[in-house]
Amino acid sequence: MRAVTTAQPTELDVQPTPLALLLLGREADPKSERGVECPGDLPSPSDPDLVARARAAKEKLGDKVFVLGHHYQRDEVIQFADVTGDSFKLARDAAARPEAEYIVFCGVHFMAESADILTSDDQKVVLPDLAAGCSMADMATAEQVAECWDVLTEAGVADQVVPVSYMNSSADIKAFTGRHGGAICTSSNAERALEWAFQQGEKVLFLPDQHLGRNTAVRDMGMSLEDCVLYNPHKPNGGLTAEQLRDAKMILWRGHCSVHGRFSLESVEDVRARIPGVNVLVHPECRHEVVAAADYVGSTEYIIKALEAAPAGSKWAIGTELNLVRRLANRFAPEGKEIVFLDKTVCFCSTMNRIDLPHLVWTLESLAEGKLVNRIEVDRETEQFAKLALERMLALP
Repeated sequence: MRAVTTAQPTELDVQPTPLALLLLGREADPKSERGVECPGDLPSPSDPDLVARARAAKEKLGDKVFVLGHHYQRDEVIQFADVTGDSFKLARDAAARPEAEYIVFCGVHFMAESADILTSDDQKVVLPDLAAGCSMADMATAEQVAECWDVLTEAGVADQVVPVSYMNSSADIKAFTGRHGGAICTSSNAERALEWAFQQGEKVLFLPDQHLGRNTAVRDMGMSLEDCVLYNPHKPNGGLTAEQLRDAKMILWRGHCSVHGRFSLESVEDVRARIPGVNVLVHPECRHEVVAAADYVGSTEYIIKALEAAPAGSKWAIGTELNLVRRLANRFAPEGKEIVFLDKTVCFCSTMNRIDLPHLVWTLESLAEGKLVNRIEVDRETEQFAKLALERMLALP
């Protein structure tokens, strides 16, 4: 657990609760694998010179810095990204730039970990705000997954199980996957990863997103919902009997994306009623009933390419993070493409939005002054086994 350092708070009329302090980034969650450290004094978000300051610091650093921007980042941050993409693409882009001493990852914690795993020892990965975590990744801790494996062992099925972990997982979970003969997957290659896994064993433990696992198994591979069971780490034995574990093909971890999990069947029905002829396009992290009701389903990159290829005048409701949807709507508006957010309620990824312009300015200016801040560093043993799981994914046909 990292120490927490903050400036003294101003006088408040009420005593802030521990949850409020956590959300403000002023405390650490004792139940989390990772602590939260605040960087200290940030520039004011109302500072009119922030853009100029970021540009000046980046220019001073030159080729020493490489800024990665995930698709879900704010526009104010994306404008300074050298490359944009999903988490795995960005990690590979970082590894392809060995001359960059500093990799500034504008994303969330697990993404920066993946970049550190794939880059050289000479490169330093920096996350502008250490409070930028991922609720899905934090739904599976190393201790919980180790306990799950003990449950599978006691049920007599562990030797039949191959773990497949989504890219949206911590380095510890990736390392567990590597140690137990499994592979990592992305939302683009989940089907190929599962096909590979079923060639190695009879069952799959899919971590940590239940929806991607279920949708891939049922929608893409023709399994039934009865082939899937849900392991709940907060219940004894995962809430499952030994017989249920023996009968299952897919053992799904009870985790989900807080953004994609909010879309509902009602969202789909409502947008179809409001916008006649609309095409519903959703991410496979959405609930199974949402995916089943959609017209198109695919990864973030798939969504972007589908809209690029869409005819002028077409109408689209997109079920993914709002920053990306809004950016795509603005991009394709001149082509007459109507693009709306699937849900009527606005929902950004709150942890992605922790990376704002003040944090980016503070990071770049610190690096330009020779001060290394907020470094993300994975220990050697964890890196070794996590990289093994990633390499198995890269070897998929």
